[in-house]
Amino acid sequence: MNDQSAAKPRGGVLTWALWGAAAIGVAAVVYIIAQSSTKPVTQGPAGTSGAVATAPPTHDVAKKLEHPADGSAPPAYVFLDDKGKKVTPADFKGKVVVMNLWATWCAPCKLEMPTLAKLAQAYAGKPVAVVAVSIDKADALEPAKAFIAANAPLSFYNDPDAKLPWALKPSANGMPTTIILGKDGLERGRISGEADWNGPGAKATIDKILAQG
Repeated sequence: MNDQSAAKPRGGVLTWALWGAAAIGVAAVVYIIAQSSTKPVTQGPAGTSGAVATAPPTHDVAKKLEHPADGSAPPAYVFLDDKGKKVTPADFKGKVVVMNLWATWCAPCKLEMPTLAKLAQAYAGKPVAVVAVSIDKADALEPAKAFIAANAPLSFYNDPDAKLPWALKPSANGMPTTIILGKDGLERGRISGEADWNGPGAKATIDKILAQG
């Protein structure tokens, strides 16, 4: 066997290994997208690329609330605010935090965002922070910012590495995922999928956690 024929199998193995590694990375992204069901949306206000849901969500927060890590600390994961400043969940300690993970490609995320804006309005001046963290990449940042701007008083936050969903313990089960932290900074529950944050169940949930001190 000459040197050239001996080198071919090794090259083939390397090629297949590289393809396999790439497939694993793609599969992780596809999993998150697949878990986010597709629901119809319409064009956003004033022709912006941020979409507005055709109908509000009807899922009651109190009924969908899960406690997979109740009482545990969130990851010390760094994301960015609208000015590019580094932020972690611990920076909001002292407030009840409704941390929502979303993306522009996620229709259910857009469906519930106006109700999160209503929640922020309802608790204005109280120790409650609604923190919507986009996991959009750089090429979708402008549409993401426009969408949040159309849902005042929410502020824009971004996880440019899109790793926060996996940093959670347990990891997020699709988008959107919302984690509720108590004023002590510990997780008090989470919701997988969209929910109506403007309904009575949401208010009862937040009020209960506020009362815990």
